[in-house]
Amino acid sequence: MITIAVDCMGGDHGPAVTLPACRQFLEHHPDASLLLVGLADQVSGFSHPHARAVVASEVVTMDDPLEIALRRKKDSSMRVAIQQVKDGAAQAAVSAGNTGALMAISRYLLKTLDGIERPAIAGQIPNATGGATTVLDLGANVDCTAEHLLQFAVMGSALVSVLNEVETPSVGLLNIGEEVIKGNEVIKKAGELLRSASKLGDLNFFGNVEGNDIFKGTVDIVVCDGFVGNVALKTSEGLASMFGTFLKAEFSKSVLTKLAAIAAYPVLNAFKNRFDHRRYNGAALLGLRGLVFKSHGSADVLSFTNALNRAYDAASHQLLDRVQVRIAHAAPLLTPAPSQV
Repeated sequence: MITIAVDCMGGDHGPAVTLPACRQFLEHHPDASLLLVGLADQVSGFSHPHARAVVASEVVTMDDPLEIALRRKKDSSMRVAIQQVKDGAAQAAVSAGNTGALMAISRYLLKTLDGIERPAIAGQIPNATGGATTVLDLGANVDCTAEHLLQFAVMGSALVSVLNEVETPSVGLLNIGEEVIKGNEVIKKAGELLRSASKLGDLNFFGNVEGNDIFKGTVDIVVCDGFVGNVALKTSEGLASMFGTFLKAEFSKSVLTKLAAIAAYPVLNAFKNRFDHRRYNGAALLGLRGLVFKSHGSADVLSFTNALNRAYDAASHQLLDRVQVRIAHAAPLLTPAPSQV
């Protein structure tokens, strides 16, 4: 049985979303159990044979500074949920809470895997093929070395091979052009490392890709630093939100416009659903000695349920073991060479 620890208090909506999502998840996963972590008056009333309340006395808010979340709120629902993974009581943890706090607490409690200097956030962005492009990093690391980008590529390859059932997923390096000579020195060096890793069979490197390739679905995985990745993610979410607003606006106009909108609705709605971020909610914090998944803070019940689904799939397919195997194989390339004096 796969056990997942859920931070029921995290996110913009807290238990109003997380608890119904947990019930929906359990209905479709009879071989799973949940540890519902939160304030006693919020989680103790949840009744299900495969769910158990774990009481925490504090909550990390979306605005809490890292110092508060990490050093002062030592009995927060977020920290207690991650502690369940460290103690072996759960195979994965899921939270919709403060991203910075989640990464800091996860890294402090679980530590990083050998060969990995910085954990990365790997999430999916819907693309034109009807699927999604996995992008990392999505915001954990603003400044990255070439070796960090290679580490992201190796971990991302393990993630996609497990969750998307693609044996050798293609990896693209986000750049300002496809040519090898494009980009700054970090990107050029990263390209060299990725090509070397590809020749050794550690990953399937496609080459440089541009921003539009994320949405075209040119490759399975796009690697970039956290600053660029987060901008790409927010842009994608903004476009999806704008399209939803456009559909609502068209139905509120004149009779002729409404009729035209109704006629086109099946096509427009299918397009909207294809790019619905809720279908792909649940970003993995890769590089840790345990599985942690980050849900979008504004997630609704459907969205948070999908985050639970991704955590379940990762745990049931031994994602952590597969990441470690890939890292061990690529170890000679992952660590920067010592400087020559």
